[in-house]
Amino acid sequence: MKFELIQLPYAPDALEPVISKQTIELHHGKHLQTYVNNLNKLIPGTQFENASLESIVANSDGTIFNNAGQVLNHNLYFTQFSPDGGSKPSGKLAEAINKTWGSFENFQQQFNEKGTELFGSGWVWLAKDKNGSLTIAKEANGSNPIVHGLTPILGFDVWEHAYYLNYQNCRADHLNELWKIIDWNVIDQRY
Repeated sequence: MKFELIQLPYAPDALEPVISKQTIELHHGKHLQTYVNNLNKLIPGTQFENASLESIVANSDGTIFNNAGQVLNHNLYFTQFSPDGGSKPSGKLAEAINKTWGSFENFQQQFNEKGTELFGSGWVWLAKDKNGSLTIAKEANGSNPIVHGLTPILGFDVWEHAYYLNYQNCRADHLNELWKIIDWNVIDQRY
């Protein structure tokens, strides 16, 4: 199976000022494209040649895992945003968040804290288990909650390339701003 760079569901400048056009062009057009290219070079002739991205992440390791994880992570990341985003979750997801953290605001605070305290590069995720119970998962480098049998629902990239042009070393500011562009319709569907 050959993987392709996902198309953005918005224009490269549509998420400004939260994420700049330049960051989108570099992050999506260069970083993610490199992961896609690398994965496509690595999997021919392996057991993963015709596997889904999720299956590769769940069952691989080393270089294949790193590149597949980053493709999956970024596909989820870039498709969760909208220039019209920023409200709150609704329905069953909102109920599950309130049940787990007491309120959406408490969830946001804990999510931001986990993302800020993650050492080095990685991701912070809202993930669910097979029963729909929610957890905040910190994953180093290109890992994903799939490796723990969880389903990723919402993910914030805390690699410096995701925010450094706009926020320099202020990861917490970047995390706080991302809530303004979350498309909760997409996240609700993932739940």
